[in-house]
Amino acid sequence: MIELTPAQRRDLRARAHHLNPVAAIAGNGLTDAVLAEIERALQAHELIKVRVYGTERDIREALMSQLCAALQAAPVQHIGNILVVWRERREEAPAANATAPRRGRAARPSTAKSAGAFAATARRAALKQAAEQKRTRTTSRPGAPRPYTPRKK
Repeated sequence: MIELTPAQRRDLRARAHHLNPVAAIAGNGLTDAVLAEIERALQAHELIKVRVYGTERDIREALMSQLCAALQAAPVQHIGNILVVWRERREEAPAANATAPRRGRAARPSTAKSAGAFAATARRAALKQAAEQKRTRTTSRPGAPRPYTPRKK
């Protein structure tokens, strides 16, 4: 079980405030399936909340210590039926087939953009095209109304 300083614990409690529980411990207790789910959540998020149903405070405290010991995690907070647990993300070993060269195509660096960058580029292009159409539409047609400009006094 990892020990945290009071400052670290305070920071983690603040970060966990808006989180929703990702796992639940109910009547069957801390089963292997629940431990596996919490393990996956800790690997993905580092800081998680776990909801405990139908137990007394002493049992919840025991579940918290048992959970942290089993997963080498740090207990952050136990408030009501919610347990907050933190563990630093573990490095995963690369898969054996990921290092092998692919057959057929030569390996080349990725030039793919992220979805956000792609959307921003598309949005800029659409705005530029709309501005160009507006500019040519109002000046190219004879008798077309001019854009409104306030009169000088």
